[in-house]
Amino acid sequence: MATSGKALSAINHIVVLMLENRSFDHMLGFLYADAGNVSPAGQAYEGLTGKESNPDGSGTPVGVFKIQGGTSSTYFMPGADPGEGYTATNAQLFGSNTAPTPPTATNQGFVTNFAYTLSWESKSKGYSILPGTTANDIMGMHTPQTLPVLSALARGFAVCDHWYASVPTETLPNRAFVHAATSQGHLDDKTKTFTAPTIYTALSQHNISWKIYGYDADPLTRQTFTDITNLADSYFGQFTDFQSDAANGTLPSYSFLEPSWGSKGNSQHPNYDVALGEQFIHDAYYALRNSPSWNQTLLIVTYDEHGGCYDHVPPPTNAVPPDSSAGEYGFDFKRFGPRVPTLLISPLIPAGTVYRAAGATPFDHTSILKTVAQRWGLPALTARDAAAPDVSSVLSLATPRTDDPLSGVAVPQSKGKNPSANKPSHIQQVYAELAGHLPMPDPAPGAQPGIAKLETADDYDRYIKQRVDAWKARRRR
Repeated sequence: MATSGKALSAINHIVVLMLENRSFDHMLGFLYADAGNVSPAGQAYEGLTGKESNPDGSGTPVGVFKIQGGTSSTYFMPGADPGEGYTATNAQLFGSNTAPTPPTATNQGFVTNFAYTLSWESKSKGYSILPGTTANDIMGMHTPQTLPVLSALARGFAVCDHWYASVPTETLPNRAFVHAATSQGHLDDKTKTFTAPTIYTALSQHNISWKIYGYDADPLTRQTFTDITNLADSYFGQFTDFQSDAANGTLPSYSFLEPSWGSKGNSQHPNYDVALGEQFIHDAYYALRNSPSWNQTLLIVTYDEHGGCYDHVPPPTNAVPPDSSAGEYGFDFKRFGPRVPTLLISPLIPAGTVYRAAGATPFDHTSILKTVAQRWGLPALTARDAAAPDVSSVLSLATPRTDDPLSGVAVPQSKGKNPSANKPSHIQQVYAELAGHLPMPDPAPGAQPGIAKLETADDYDRYIKQRVDAWKARRRR
């Protein structure tokens, strides 16, 4: 067995793939249910027993159930976009839009909050709901049969069953924590840019290579953090560039992968096609596995937040506030968000590992930053990542494994029709707004109309590409 420090020094490439808006129970709760929630290595696993429930509006318990494979709705469950912001998350955890004092969560408000969300979404043009969706569907959980790729990798390497979103709210604040270890007090997606120093600046200052890859577009992260927006284009790429870099043995020390953000994309945001995300995970894994650098690589697959999907474990309340930023809604940043699925993948990790932090502080997204800092001798960005545990001790094998847990695993394909197909996603709208603020030359004849006239997801994609491409061309002059 190698010591954790020595094992981490053997890793020359850390790659992070962050997907969207799914809770731990929703994706991996039944991973080891067939073995009494004990892994093959004999480790306890905080999964579902099948007896968990939430009350509906009349107080009747609604039990968790397994999403069935092979149906038109399998990969579009829970059928609509659940509430995911700060007040919705409070309602799910506490049964109230405001947290009690002390903030003791029961996780008993998921069904009632989904019922509320379905009610207002059904009256809004901006949302699509899968026909037949009910509030009870929030208790539907995927299984190893419906998610064979994610599950095989979780069983074949390490799964973290106590990894939490950094804050109990939606996407952009949680993504800010994975890049900068703070959201600068912000708790919703109304704030679209952050001025805090990122891990990328720290890496550059220590001459450590890095790159951010969008899936099929320039990465959104570039426009979200002001300290990297105007850096050279060579720091940014798309997934095909990632595949080439991996195949050529030219991956940077730290890589961050984004999904495609549209409703037809592979982000796995509810209610988009989860099977497309299975393909993305599969492709990212094999790009690395077939790379000459595989034995020196750690892949971290995680999700930015729970997205309103059910989880039965109350989030801990011992989070360290990142800085002195005053929190919106009076939030003190001492609570984590709900659990999210997180896998640690490397040939230096034993199969069947269930991995948790050794001390009282659990893993959250800043554990990624702590691990990067430990590997390359970087200072902490904030008090949050300074206090975070790193994942180095999971790399316990002295000799890299040669087996392939995904061998023979078929990527699933959806049989249903995407209820949100070609509707612009929330993150596309965020990206379009940021692209609209880029300094630009006068528009060319026939240019895409302004953001106010965009209607479809395709419109948004074209607008974002046109704006970003023109901005990049202007910078090269």
